[in-house]
Amino acid sequence: MRNNILAIVALAAAANAPILAHAQTVGVAPGTSVIVEDAPGIAAESYPAFREYVIGERIPNHTIPGTIAVGTVLPDDGVTFYDVPPSFVATPYRYTVVNGETVLVEPRTRRIVQVIE
Repeated sequence: MRNNILAIVALAAAANAPILAHAQTVGVAPGTSVIVEDAPGIAAESYPAFREYVIGERIPNHTIPGTIAVGTVLPDDGVTFYDVPPSFVATPYRYTVVNGETVLVEPRTRRIVQVIE
């Protein structure tokens, strides 16, 4: 009986291995949005108004090496995040400006979830 259970578990793990491997290698194209945990981001039609808001707030530009894209993890030090006003969207994300790009960031992981174009 015990051997049968181990055989079933091993067979199930082997059957799911290609699926798990594929899920880890699938990427996100730059300029696209990924919404984590079904949290809303800034709607495309609100981009111009949100950019104007950010400019008006005089948010400093943080410079980091590399390109800015969805999935990029921002450094632990030197980057400040700001709350998104509820007039744009109720979201757990924060925003900042990095390399001249306004981005939404998941603050716990510091991962960029949306680039506001």
